[in-house]
Parts: sequence; C-alpha cells; structure tokens
Amino acid sequence: MKEQTMQRTARYAAIGLTALSLALLGACGKEAENQAEKLAMEAKAKAEAEAKAAEAAVKAAALEAEARAIAIESYVYAYPLVTMEMTRRVMTNVADAGENANRAPMGQFVRKRSYPDASYRDVTAPNADTLYTTAWIDVSKEPWILSLPDMKGRYYLFPMLDGWTNVFQVPGKRTTGTKAQTYAITGPGWTGELPAGVTEYKSPTGLVWILGRIYSTGTPADYKEVHALQDKISVVPLSAYGKPYTPPPATVDPAVDMKTAVREQVDALDAAAYFKLFAELLKTNPPSADDAPMVAKLAKIGVVPGQDFDASKLDPAVAKGVAGAPKPAQELIMDWLKAGIVAGDMKLENGWAFSTKVGQYGTMYLQRALVTAIGLGANRPQDAIYPTSTGPDVAAKYSGERKYVMRFEKGQLPPVDGFWSLTMYDAGYFFVDNPLNRYNVSQRNKFKTNPDGSVEIYIQNESPGKDKESNWLPAPKGEFILMMRLYWPKETAPSIIDGSWKIPPVKEAS
Repeated sequence: MKEQTMQRTARYAAIGLTALSLALLGACGKEAENQAEKLAMEAKAKAEAEAKAAEAAVKAAALEAEARAIAIESYVYAYPLVTMEMTRRVMTNVADAGENANRAPMGQFVRKRSYPDASYRDVTAPNADTLYTTAWIDVSKEPWILSLPDMKGRYYLFPMLDGWTNVFQVPGKRTTGTKAQTYAITGPGWTGELPAGVTEYKSPTGLVWILGRIYSTGTPADYKEVHALQDKISVVPLSAYGKPYTPPPATVDPAVDMKTAVREQVDALDAAAYFKLFAELLKTNPPSADDAPMVAKLAKIGVVPGQDFDASKLDPAVAKGVAGAPKPAQELIMDWLKAGIVAGDMKLENGWAFSTKVGQYGTMYLQRALVTAIGLGANRPQDAIYPTSTGPDVAAKYSGERKYVMRFEKGQLPPVDGFWSLTMYDAGYFFVDNPLNRYNVSQRNKFKTNPDGSVEIYIQNESPGKDKESNWLPAPKGEFILMMRLYWPKETAPSIIDGSWKIPPVKEAS
C-alpha cells in the first residue's frame, strides 16, 4: 500500500513538472514574441524618423537654395541704395565745408575751385572739364530749396539723384536754360504750399544727391568767373527760405571709416548687416511701383519695407542661404560688364565700351548695380556718355612703351551740343604727370589738321615733336586707360546715342 502511494506521488510529480515545463516554455515563447514585436516597432520608428529627417534635410536644402538665390537677387537690387548711404556718410562726415574741399556736412555744398592735378587720389576718374558743386540733402522731413543764378550762357547741369541712383530731375543748359531758377525738392508723400516762383521737383526718396557740374576752360580768369557763380548757388530748408540761414553745427562721427574706399566697405558687410541697413533705408527711400515683384521676393528672406530686419528670426535654412549671398552677388554685378554687352545694355565699338542705358534704370537692376560700382553718379545719356578703352582691342592693353594714333576724319569730331574731351588715366584711373600738365585734349585745343581736314591725336609717352604737340595726349610709361566724355551729345545724326556716329579706333602707330 505504501509502495503504491509512493508510485502515485511520483507520477503526479512528473505530471506537475511536465506541466510546469510546458508553462515555462509557453511564457518564454510569448516573451520572445513580444521582444521581436518590440524590436520591429523600434526599427520601424527609426526608419520613419530617418525618412522624416531625410525629407526635412531635403526641404531645408531646397529652402536654403531658394533663399540664397533670392538673397543674391536682393543684394543686387539693394546695392545702389546701400552704396549711396555709405557714400553719403563718408562725404558728409566733416565739421565744415572748407575751401576747395572734397566733403561738406549734410545740407551744405562742396565747391571745387579747380581741376585736380596728377597728385590727386581721392576719387577715381577725375575730370578736367567741369568744376563740381555738390550737396547731400534729406527731404524726408521737409523740402529743400535749390537756387541757381544766371549762368550767362555757360554750360552746366545739376542732376538730382534719388537714393536708388536714378536721375529724377536735371536742371541745366540743355533742359531749363541758363537764366536764374529756383526749385523745391520735395520728398515722398509731401504736400503743402510753396513760395511763388519756386518749381517743385518731387524726389521718389528721402535721400537726394545734387551733383552739379559747371564747365570751365581751366584758365585763371575763367576759374574766377565760375567761382562767382558757385558762390551764388544755395540750398536751404523750406522753413528757412527767404530768411537769414546758418546751417546747424555738424558733428564728426568717429565710427565712420574715412580711409577705406566705399566699395570696399560695402563689399565687407556680411549679409545680416547689409540687409539690416537696407531695411532701415527702405523706411525713407521706398521702392517704386515697378519693384512690386522684387518686394514680394524680399519678404521671403525677411526684408519688408517699413520694418526692421533681424537675421536671427529667420528659419535656420533661410538664414544660411542669406548668409552665402554677398560674394556671388558681387561677382554677378562685376561680371555684368561683359555679360551686359551680350544682353545689349553695354556696347563695345572699336575697342570702346560704353552704355546709353544709364541715369534712369527702371527694373534693370544689374545694370544699375554695375554703374553704381564703377561709375556712381552717372548722368542720363542725353547729358553725358563716357566711352572707355583699355586697349586697341579686347585682347591687348595700352602701354606707354608703344605709340598710338586716334584719327578723326574731316567733320567727324565728337558730335555734341555741350563739349567733348579725351582724358588720359594711368592703370588706377588717375591723372598722369607730364611736362605739359595736360590731362586731356578737347574742343578747347587748337588742333593741327592734316591737308585732308582730318585730325590725328598722338597718344604716347614722349613728345611727338614740337610741330605736333598741339595734338599730343601724354601717356605714362606703363599701362593706361582712355576715357572720352561727350556732354550733351547730339540726339540726331550724327549721334553716338542712335549709333549713327562711331568712335574711331585707337591704332598703334606704324
């Protein structure tokens, strides 16, 4: 009996162990199943996260690329306004307007009393034809009154540039005659009453640069006459017109860099600083109605007229795209010097490069930026055209080691109603020291003509001989650049404007 009981107990124990083993095996299988399911879910989540990250990276890259493209275009668009402001700061950061100085405080005239000589290095491509009388004014708060005296038939022009470098008005001999005249330069949105006898000129922007030029033959007697005219020219706020007026004391800002060239200062601005300044300037120098498509693009990179710009508030991808814009934009601007010829905005004839699409630009943003970079203050083509030549052809440079001749056939001297000149510059666009102190030849010269009536200009370092010195334009020993100035070019044939007159080539003498 006892033996049977023990056998039964052993059998029950075996059954229990089997059941327990089966239960444990079942639990392990379920745990493995759960673990596998968990791993699968984690793998799926990781794959989804990686896919989302990849998608986000693609979107960020696309956003960055779009922002960079828009920022480059926006940089080009903004370049004239930023450059004008930086130029204004440098040219007005003085305590007073000294005699024959190159700078004067805001609202005061610079009155150049003589042509510069070969030692002058302040501004590239100086001229020896006109005396500058220039001023910067701010018409955003109130109008300013410009008074011009009777010029007694003398050639002059007083173009007015807005903040975008467009010449919005240009009183002068060509347009308004030489009698005394008075103008009120009013800012955007200004309305009010003006004194009798005052003509209103509306500026599209608060910033205005009056860039006056008065023709002079350069003799002591003629200088004296021009000085008398300069001293009668005035610009005063409307509130002071007709009353004794003393300009307010000017202060010098030590933070303004007065040594580095303006173009270099602009180029050195990073994107955040550049667009911050641009946005600030837009508050008083609004875009034109034609700029609406550009304004819409500006908004995509955080630049909105009337509002501050803060790069730190941009989407990181947009901010990265904007940050990379300055250098390629600067290259794009300078490359337009060649690309513009293909596009038709620039011309290249007989080794001379020039443009008739200057002074008023509309939506030609690249053209406007290029002219700002290499010829800030350019006139309308009806007032002046500046053909420039660096060599007899695109593959060669002028050198004082060789001799050149520029031949004008009989009756084919530059056709102008104002004046023309041919100026010699060294490779840096400065005058060249020479025994005659002659920096250009012009219609003032008494040229020696050939038997057939033609005129030849001798362009070389050494004198061509006493009998030919009247036709000699002295060159340096090294490389040089030639620039023609055609002020008030004829608009009907023969005319450089319509292409019916061609500039003759400069050829190496045989």
